This record gives sequence, C-alpha cells and structure tokens, in this order.
Amino acid sequence: MATIHIDYLGDLRTECVHLQSGTHINTDAPTDNQGRGEAFSPTDLVANALGTCIITTMAIFARREGIELKGSKLDVTKIMTSQPPRRIARIEIDLTLHSDGLPDDATRARLEAIAHTCPVAISLHPDIEQAVSIRWEDSIPISE
Repeated sequence: MATIHIDYLGDLRTECVHLQSGTHINTDAPTDNQGRGEAFSPTDLVANALGTCIITTMAIFARREGIELKGSKLDVTKIMTSQPPRRIARIEIDLTLHSDGLPDDATRARLEAIAHTCPVAISLHPDIEQAVSIRWEDSIPISE
C-alpha cells in the first residue's frame, strides 16, 4: 500500500498527501533551478528529513531514559553542488539540545551517536557530507 500520493500541479509544483494522516505539503522548484521557491523543494525535504530524523530518534532514546528534549532546536543548511550533476553536496545541522538537567557524559555520548546513525543519516548516499554540530543547554526554570 502506498504511503504518499503526489499530484503534479504543473509549473514545477507538486501537492503531496501523507495517506495515513491526510497531511498535505507542497513542493516547488527552487529559484536557482527554474522555480519560484514558494514551498520546500524536493532537496529541501531531504535535508529536512535528516534534521527531523535526528531529533526524533534522539527523543525516542531520551524518553526511555526519562529525559525531555522539548524546546531543542535545529537549523538545517543544504548546500548544492556548484558543478553538474546537480545534487546535494552537504547538509549542515546545527542542533541545540535543551533538557531539564544535563544528562551524564555516557548518556550524552549515546544521544550524539544516535544523531549520526538515524535511519535517514544511514540511508543517504555517502557522497552527501553530513556535518552535525551539537550543543547542550540546561533548561533553567524562570523564577518569579
């Protein structure tokens, strides 16, 4: 059974439906490749998939360990090749992890290892450089 249904809308745009949830997203070709850049490009979605997979798999492990990562943030930068063939050359992930009390060194090391071995990370072609930077910040409650 299909997971996603995609309709080509013309003018380098698609509408995608996640069949289980009914969630819709659109794609558009980027401005540097004949598009209007008014939605995620297909390669943006690849970079997004890496970032969301990293935080999701880390959060699954963190939940089992009683650690809450809510409030963590990722900035994702996708860099395309400058020479043909056009492809993703590098994906940079700048990850700031927030937790209530910093985990011990062994737990942090395990979480950081997960960031490099999530399903998307190990599915991407090895020619795509994955540069993942991780910073830890303790969530300090605001006192009144």
